[in-house]
Amino acid sequence: MGERSASLKDDLARVNVTSVKDIRTAAEALRDIAWERANLRVALADNIASKNPLMDEDGGILAAEVFGWNAPDERWWADTRLALSSPVPRACRYESEPFWVNADGFRTRQPNRYLEAIDLSNFEKRALCKATIGIPVHLPFGQIGLASYGVADPERTDLSAEYEAHADELYLLSHRFIAGCVKALRTRQWLPADCQLTKREVECLRWASIGKTDKEISMILGRSHATVRFHIQNAGEKLDAVNRSQTIFKAAQLGYLGYAA
Repeated sequence: MGERSASLKDDLARVNVTSVKDIRTAAEALRDIAWERANLRVALADNIASKNPLMDEDGGILAAEVFGWNAPDERWWADTRLALSSPVPRACRYESEPFWVNADGFRTRQPNRYLEAIDLSNFEKRALCKATIGIPVHLPFGQIGLASYGVADPERTDLSAEYEAHADELYLLSHRFIAGCVKALRTRQWLPADCQLTKREVECLRWASIGKTDKEISMILGRSHATVRFHIQNAGEKLDAVNRSQTIFKAAQLGYLGYAA
C-alpha cells in the first residue's frame, strides 16, 4: 500500500501544471500513466462548455498531438456539438465522482437518480465509443472539465474491472492536470477577488434566483421592498455586475446560492 501511495505521489507530480510551459509534458505523462496502468486511452476537455480544444504553449491540440485521436472517426475534439449531444459530458453536469458508462447505463460509487434519467439511446453514435470511464472535474466559478478513459479494444463494453481498480486514482490525476491547465491558461479575471456577501444579500439573491420578485422576497423575509432592492443592488456592486441577472449568475459562480438537494 505504501509503495502504491508513493507511486501515486510521483505520478501526481508528473502531471502537475504550474505554467503554460508544463502543459505538453504533463499531458504526455498523463497519457503514459493511463496506458501503463490499464492500457487506457485519454480524452479530455478543460471546459465542456467551450468549443475550443485544450492546447499546449505552442497552440498544439493535445487531443491530436499527444493523446493520438487522429483517425477520421476519432476526431471528437473537432465536433463542437459533442458537449451538448453526448451523454458523457452531460453526465458531468449532474455528477462529481468517477463513473463508467455504456449503452446499458451509468455505474457510480453512490446512486444518482439524475444519471438514471439521461437518455442513452444510440449511445455509441452519440458518445463515439461503446464504453468509457468518465472523470468529472468541477472547478471554481462553475467550470466543468472532463477526462474520459477508454480501453484499447474499441469493442469492449464492460469496464467494471478498470473502474474498480483505477477510477479513484484517475480522478486525482485528471483533476490535478486539468485544474493546473485552467489556472495556467486563465488570463482574464472575470470575477472580483475576495468578494464577501452578507447574509441578507445572499438570502435575497437565493430567492431571486428561483424567480421571486422583490415584492415577493420582501413578503417572504418580512422586509420592505426597498430593503430587498438595496441588498440586491449592493450585492451587484460587490460582484461588479451590470444588472440583476448577472448579479445572480456571478453569485452562483462563487457558490453563494447553493442548490436544492
